[in-house]
Amino acid sequence: MGNETRLRELFDFISHTARLREVERHNNATPRRRESVAEHSWHLAMVCWVLHTEFERESGLDLDLGRMLKLCLLHDVVEIDTGDPSAWQTSRGGEEARARKARAEEAVARDRLGTLPAPLGPQLLALWREYEEGATPEARLVRGVDRLNPALMRLLTGQGWADVDADAAALDRLQLPRVSVSPTLTALYEEVRQAAVARGLLSTVRRTM
Repeated sequence: MGNETRLRELFDFISHTARLREVERHNNATPRRRESVAEHSWHLAMVCWVLHTEFERESGLDLDLGRMLKLCLLHDVVEIDTGDPSAWQTSRGGEEARARKARAEEAVARDRLGTLPAPLGPQLLALWREYEEGATPEARLVRGVDRLNPALMRLLTGQGWADVDADAAALDRLQLPRVSVSPTLTALYEEVRQAAVARGLLSTVRRTM
């Protein structure tokens, strides 16, 4: 591959990733607007950076912060093409809904990441799959932060959970499998949950799912 062709492919990918700003999530960024996936990815990176020492302390592991930050920034790039399905919708859709989402995102990852010039393309595709599979301690922690983050934003913006018809028990079922990878994340989730209930943003009365 000539240098001009290589640079063109890299520049095209840089331009493509800029579109992550255009993809909206289902939680708010402020009381008046939805959060973009780019904002979400940035905040995951910041949270992982801030909590990195705590994660190392509680796990007794030497965790690769650089790798965690890359996972944060990369994991949702495929959503430029696939969109950002609600975790609530995917969860309630059952195994088939999760499988459809996984197949669509894998196809985009192979096309967008795997075809980039080596060594970058294979590295990006391997990192994306590492996150999806929760294959390393770093990936499992980033997945935990990823699941906690929208709950935090629903609390901070006052959005609550009425739009997804979720109560505290439903939130536990969605959150705990991911955040329980870390005592720190579990404690943060409990703070979010308690504050949301206290502010009337989250009901403790079981809803019909």
